[in-house]
Amino acid sequence: MKKQTNIDAGYFKTKLEKELKTLEAELRSVGHVNPDNPKDWEPSSGVVDINASDLADIADNIGSYESNTAILKPLEKQYNDVKLALEKIKKGAYGICEVGNEPIEKERLEANPAARTCLAHKEHQL
Repeated sequence: MKKQTNIDAGYFKTKLEKELKTLEAELRSVGHVNPDNPKDWEPSSGVVDINASDLADIADNIGSYESNTAILKPLEKQYNDVKLALEKIKKGAYGICEVGNEPIEKERLEANPAARTCLAHKEHQL
C-alpha cells in the first residue's frame, strides 16, 4: 500500500475527532447504540404506553421513529467513515484511495476528511 507523505495526519486527526464528537451528539439526539452491535445505531422514538395512550400519541410516536430513521442512516454512515479514517491514521494508511490505492487529493480530504476514495473513484460505493 502506498503511503501519502504530503498529508498532515495530525491536522486531519484533529478535524476528524471534532467531527466524531459532533456526529455522536447528533446520533444521540435521534438514536442510541445497538447493545448487541456497538457499530450499529438504532433510531429512537418517544416512549408511549400503548395501553394508556390514544391513537394520536401512537401515531406521533411512529412518525418520530420514521423521521429519526431517515436522519440516522446518513449520520451513521458518516460516523463509521470518520472512525475508519481515525483507525487508518493510527495504522499509517490515511489518505489512500480504497479503490485505486493512490493518494487522495488534499483538497478532497479538506472537504471531507473521512473520504475513502480519490476524486476519480468517488462514485464507487464503499
